[in-house]
Amino acid sequence: MPVYLDTSALAKWYLNEAGSDDFAAWIRRQDDVHISSLTAVEMRCLLARRKRAGDISPDIEQQAFATFMEDVQRGYVCQHPLSDEHAMTAIRLIDQLPQYALRTLDAMHLAIARSIGAEAIATADHIMAEAAISLEMDVIRFD
Repeated sequence: MPVYLDTSALAKWYLNEAGSDDFAAWIRRQDDVHISSLTAVEMRCLLARRKRAGDISPDIEQQAFATFMEDVQRGYVCQHPLSDEHAMTAIRLIDQLPQYALRTLDAMHLAIARSIGAEAIATADHIMAEAAISLEMDVIRFD
């Protein structure tokens, strides 16, 4: 089953945080996981934000991102490019799901997941999880 990884879940593979052990056990059993180039930008931002907050050292920031990029290059996750169609689909999703306070990047991730035919999304984001459920996607939560 193709699974799209939201950055909130994927970060648990590269940083030791709540839910990391559960994510590690789960990801080791997966063989069809997908991200987008948006995930790479978001991961870089997440790591920089954690460094600025003093949660991680500059060395951990650099090592975590280098490991992430190496994993992408080795094909451990399938990375999909962004397209204008993803932005248009995200706009439609925001209109279609007014009951959820979807943020820009969450709507983009959902649009990409749908466009690649992902049947499930792995996330630690409650709003994204609820929106994905309403789109009849399976959700693997890592709270």
